[in-house]
Amino acid sequence: MPVASQIRLNRKRVHSALAVALLHGLIAWLLVTGLRFEPPTRSGSDLKLFDVAEPPPPAELPSIPAEAPSEAESGAAAPPALEAEPIPVAAPEPVVPVPRPHLPAAPVAGEGAAPSAGGAPAEGPGTGAGGAGIGTGAGAGGTGGGAGGLSARARHVGGRIRNRDYPRSAVRARAQGEVFARLRIDADGRVTDCRIARSSGHEALDAATCRLILERFRFEPARDGRGDPVPDVGGWLQRWWLEGD
Repeated sequence: MPVASQIRLNRKRVHSALAVALLHGLIAWLLVTGLRFEPPTRSGSDLKLFDVAEPPPPAELPSIPAEAPSEAESGAAAPPALEAEPIPVAAPEPVVPVPRPHLPAAPVAGEGAAPSAGGAPAEGPGTGAGGAGIGTGAGAGGTGGGAGGLSARARHVGGRIRNRDYPRSAVRARAQGEVFARLRIDADGRVTDCRIARSSGHEALDAATCRLILERFRFEPARDGRGDPVPDVGGWLQRWWLEGD
C-alpha cells in the first residue's frame, strides 16, 4: 500500500476514536447532571437506645369453687347387658299322604263260579255276579253196574248281565240289592230252571235276574265218574246297585 494512503487511513481511525470518546463523555455527563443523582452520605448522628417498660399483668378473676358433679351428671355405671337366649325352632314333620287303593267296580257281571267274580267292594253303577253251588251229590248203590257221584260240577262259560239290563222301573224307584237264584242245568249245559232262593226285596230285580239267566247263560255240563255229561244244580248271586246310593 502507498505511504500516502496509509497516512490517510490512520487519520480516519484517529478521528473515529476521538469521536467515540467524546460521545461516551457526553453520555456520562448527561447521566450525572440530568438525573441529579446524589450519592448517600453517612449520617454523623449515633443511634440512641432506650428501655421499654413491661405491661402490667392482667387482673386475676375471682375463682368459683367447682361443685362436685352429681351421680346423674357424672354418669352411673350401666346395667349389665342382657343375654339373648335363642329359642330352638323345630321344623314340622312332613305329612306324607297315604295313597288309597283304587278299586274300580266291574262294569259287567264276571264269568266263573267264584263268589267275587264281577263284584267290587266299593259301590258304584253296574251289576256284579258271583256263583255259589248248592247242588247235591249222587251216591252209588244197588245191583246195577255203573259209576256213582260227579267227577266235575257244572261250570259257567258264557252269558252275562250288563249295566244296560238294569230294569227301568227299578232305576226310577232307586231299587238295588242282591238276588240269589237256584239253577237247574241239563246235560247240554243249558239252564232249564231258575228259582229265587233269596230275594233282593224288589220284584223287578228278581224277575230280571232269572229271565236273563235263562236267556243267556251257558254252562259246561257236569261229568260223572265215567266222564259223561250229566245234569246238575247250581246257584248264581247277582248284585244290582246304582251310583250314589
